[in-house]
Amino acid sequence: MSITFNTAALLFPAISLIMLAYTNRFLALAALVRSLHAKYLEHNKSGVLHGQIKNLRYRLKLIRQMQALGVVSFITCIVCMYCIYMEFKFFTELTFALSLLFFAVSLIISLVEIQVSNRALELELGDMEGRKKSGPQ
Repeated sequence: MSITFNTAALLFPAISLIMLAYTNRFLALAALVRSLHAKYLEHNKSGVLHGQIKNLRYRLKLIRQMQALGVVSFITCIVCMYCIYMEFKFFTELTFALSLLFFAVSLIISLVEIQVSNRALELELGDMEGRKKSGPQ
């Protein structure tokens, strides 16, 4: 298999777009953390709020891992381009494979984070359903 500049360059837009998506998820999560902090300061220390905080901590950890692996994927892709330039066939293939591997693992962690995010929404919905059932009928 011969890896060319064009082959390695295919990863650049994909990695850049996924990093943008990860950053957007992080910014949305940061806004949610700030919102929950305001609720917490209002002394609304319900079990749902504590569950959300625990969930958010885990999601932040996952997003940090997603972003780190995305950056490592980008760096290995750059190293791959350098190896192509220097005509180091073995290292070209190795770094390209590593870049793909890091990118794939980053996407898998992203999938896990999406699942955890859905559980957080289920927690909120469950709390609203519980309040509705216990309220006036």
